[in-house]
Amino acid sequence: MRLIQARTLANQVEDLLRGRIREGVYAPGSRIPSENELSEELGVSRATVRTVLAKLAVNGLILRKQGDGTYVNARVEKISAHLGNVWDFICLIESNGFSPSIQFISKEIRPATELESQMLYIEPGEQLLSLRRLFYADDVPVILTHNVFPTSLLRVPPDEVDGNLHIRDILQNYFHQEIAFVITDVHATEIEPEVSNLLNASPGKVMLALDVSFYSRDSVLLSLGTNYFDDSILRLSLVQAWTNSTA
Repeated sequence: MRLIQARTLANQVEDLLRGRIREGVYAPGSRIPSENELSEELGVSRATVRTVLAKLAVNGLILRKQGDGTYVNARVEKISAHLGNVWDFICLIESNGFSPSIQFISKEIRPATELESQMLYIEPGEQLLSLRRLFYADDVPVILTHNVFPTSLLRVPPDEVDGNLHIRDILQNYFHQEIAFVITDVHATEIEPEVSNLLNASPGKVMLALDVSFYSRDSVLLSLGTNYFDDSILRLSLVQAWTNSTA
C-alpha cells in the first residue's frame, strides 16, 4: 500500500492506523507491526511512523513497551467512544451494552442568531442548516442533539441532507469536510419541557449538556452542537493517557 500526497503523510498514516484500531484489524491487546514494518508497508519514513505512534500513545490508543513492541490498548473500546475528544454517541451507547439507533426529528433553514453568528464568524442573519436528532439505547431515547451548519459550506441542496446519518458522514457527504478536532463543554442543566418530552424525562430534570464545536484541519468552525445526555441510563467515562514530565 502506498500513500498519496493530497494530505500530509503523517495525517494519512494516523487516519489509517486509527481506522485499523477502530475496525478491529488491530484488536485490543494485540501487538501492531513495528516501525520498520509500517514504514515499508506504507512507503513512508520511520520518522513519520514514529511521530504518528507517539501521538496515538498520548491519546491512549496504543501502549509502547520498551524492548517488547507496541500494543493496542486493551481498553480501546472505551477510548473509541471519544476518539480525538469528540464523543461518538453510537460507540458510547454500544459500550453501555445497548443497540443504538438515530431518529431524525427536524431539519430547517433559518437565520443565525446573534450568538451563533458570533461563534461561527458569519454575518448576523446568515442562513444556517439546523438538524435535530434523537439517539436511542435499544428503544429508550437517551441523547437529544441539535446541530447547526452554515449553509455557505453546503455542497448540495439542503433537502438532500440525510439527518439520519452520523455527523461525521453528514460533513463528509454534504459539506466535503473532515472533522479534525472538537471542543466540548460539559455542564449540568435543568432541561426545558420540549427536551423532557422528547427524552421521556420529568420536567426540570437535571441532565448533562454537551456543547460541541466541530473544526476542520484548517481550524474552520464547521458546526455547533448542543446535546442533552441522560446520564441516569448511560455511563459517560473518559480514558486518558498520563504522561509524566519534569519541570
